[in-house]
Amino acid sequence: MGDSILGKWCISALVLMVIMATTTQAGNIPITIVQSAKTSGAVCLDGSPPAYHLERGSGSGIDNWLVHMEGGGWCDDIESCMERKNTYKGSSLKMEKTMGFSGILGSKQAANPDFYNWNRIKIKYCDGSSFTGDVAAVDPKTNLHFRGERVWRAVIDDLLAKGMKSAKNAILSGCSAGGLAAILHCDKFNALLPPSANVKCVSDAGYFIHGMDVAKGFEIGNFFGRVVALHGSAKTLPASCTSRNKPELCFFPQYVAQTMQTPLFVLNSAYDFWQIKNILAPSAVDKKGSWKACKLDLKKCSPNQLQYVQAFRGQFLNALNSGAGSKPGNGYFINSCYAHCQSGSAVVWLADKSPVVSNTKIGKAIGDWFYGRMVSRRIDCPYPCNPTCAKIESDS
Repeated sequence: MGDSILGKWCISALVLMVIMATTTQAGNIPITIVQSAKTSGAVCLDGSPPAYHLERGSGSGIDNWLVHMEGGGWCDDIESCMERKNTYKGSSLKMEKTMGFSGILGSKQAANPDFYNWNRIKIKYCDGSSFTGDVAAVDPKTNLHFRGERVWRAVIDDLLAKGMKSAKNAILSGCSAGGLAAILHCDKFNALLPPSANVKCVSDAGYFIHGMDVAKGFEIGNFFGRVVALHGSAKTLPASCTSRNKPELCFFPQYVAQTMQTPLFVLNSAYDFWQIKNILAPSAVDKKGSWKACKLDLKKCSPNQLQYVQAFRGQFLNALNSGAGSKPGNGYFINSCYAHCQSGSAVVWLADKSPVVSNTKIGKAIGDWFYGRMVSRRIDCPYPCNPTCAKIESDS
């Protein structure tokens, strides 16, 4: 991968960050392997069938469905995909057999009052393309399968057959690469559900911007372009976007959101630490490591570096306003915490340590938006103004 924006860091550190950010409560929700998916070639990087975890709804939530897509970076060349292939990010054979849910997927009413009794699903991520790949050919030398789009559809079809085809309320959500996937698949998801259903999408830390880096380049665009090319994603990305833009641009939410029809909620930090590390000051640009300390802790940034960081916030808000923010039915919660993925942890979602913007916590903001209780658009003041961020940053 050479000077790729992510390099091997994409496979290890990003995966670790997503795991830390979406820590689940201990539980025994079993894995479901979709064996039938292999007949349509809907398989993980290594050729194994896709998988998900499902906790059934009850009571008033029996006909409501929340489908959450796991995150964990991308692979943009054969080397990086080979590294993923023999891990749980590329093979269902390596995935945990049981897990617990928390945050937006939590089952305790006090901790998740709006969605606790819904049918709640976590789709396991094993393709490295935000569920967009669709290449028919398989090189026998590598045995890599680039079939993320087929994986997504196979899992959704399995859930439709298990009752989701009669959904009254439904949410497609995800974190990080899964949060991007929620945006890229949002309208498709809506089209597969009953016309009478209330369908919306939630992207957590998935609003990756086509941002300028400290060298005044767009290294993230080069990286996403390689992902799209390798996985054959151009034909599966939203046609409403690719009809107007180059395919690689349609891997960026700011362009896709402009033509989306389904309501979208964006949960993101304006100082998302993955984006600061990999879009603003990627290693391919920061070859001398002068940004290393700053990227680990914003308190260690020099005055000049902080100016770049604050300017990045401006880039992010511009991308939000021109994309998701341009649609009146959309909502957003943009805080100033140096964080990445905030919906999967009970502590961050709706608890004492949850960050607050305009006197509102994340879980409340998203619930208000989904049920139309109030307009839910909140943008935090610039870093380091929000003292509630310290509660989660100290735990990260």
